[in-house]
Amino acid sequence: MQIAQNSVVAFHYTLTNDSGEVLDSSEGREPLTYLHGAGNIIPGLEKELEGRQAGDSLNAVVSPAEGYGEKQEQLVQEVPRDAFQGVEGIEPGMQFQAQTQGGPLMVTVTKVEGDTVTVDGNHPLAGQTLNFAVEIASVREASQEEIEHGHVHGEGGHQH
Repeated sequence: MQIAQNSVVAFHYTLTNDSGEVLDSSEGREPLTYLHGAGNIIPGLEKELEGRQAGDSLNAVVSPAEGYGEKQEQLVQEVPRDAFQGVEGIEPGMQFQAQTQGGPLMVTVTKVEGDTVTVDGNHPLAGQTLNFAVEIASVREASQEEIEHGHVHGEGGHQH
């Protein structure tokens, strides 16, 4: 069966950046399982998997526009240290949920200087070209319930 709209796909992957540094991998774990066409994975990778079948291996290069987007400088802000009331020892790499006009936003602390904390609301992989080495483990038709819910149920998926 080929990967198409409403297919349940399980695949192993290794994600690297342009420097060859491994950013994420399913090695030693169960394959990643998703519902094709439901927006469960980044668009560029989903496009590359379209039409493939179990047993296929491929290398997919995903541009920032088709991945986690371009880095948006307006999402990098300096905020006063006292905005983190009750938090001791703020350090780069820490993540917090900020309340914005557009709703909640995960931010990562990138710098702490005195009473000023720099936070970045971009996805950590924004602006990066993503290189996926993929091996497709299985492809099956989604159940009507999976299609209605927009995600995989059962093994590798969501449990209700």
